[in-house]
Amino acid sequence: MSDLPTLPVTFRPARTRVVLLSAGVVIFVVISAVALLLEQLSPGEKLSFVFTGALLFGVLVWLSRPKVVADDSGVTVVNFASTRRLEWAEILKVNLRAGDPWVFLNLSDGTSLPALGIQPGINKQRAIADANTLRALVEARSIADPDGPGRPAPGESGERQG
Repeated sequence: MSDLPTLPVTFRPARTRVVLLSAGVVIFVVISAVALLLEQLSPGEKLSFVFTGALLFGVLVWLSRPKVVADDSGVTVVNFASTRRLEWAEILKVNLRAGDPWVFLNLSDGTSLPALGIQPGINKQRAIADANTLRALVEARSIADPDGPGRPAPGESGERQG
């Protein structure tokens, strides 16, 4: 498939990230400026204002962390509090259904992993395109191991006969 991107490729909600990081910078600057301009505050109080602004900025940086990185050997899913490395054969399906807040990966162990790096929040068309690209990468990479876990052999429907 010639439409596939060159690996490695990183999927992340760029507009959401820009909004979060911009808001974080503005909040930090405004709170710090207010602290420095209020003459009646003690140095400790001013420092607490700056610390609060830095803390809020840190939370917004943390919220902008999610991404999905696809490379030759698999996919790394970085969510808010966790990072998980998956081999291509572990991913059975890439789902982004109407109303889903982000992509879900159906895995060969029977679980589903949310991939917050592809989310339709601000830019729905981009999220759909990214989900389709990741889906195509998963399908292309599964050709190397078509009998991998949970995958039917070519010509089989995956249903048991008997």
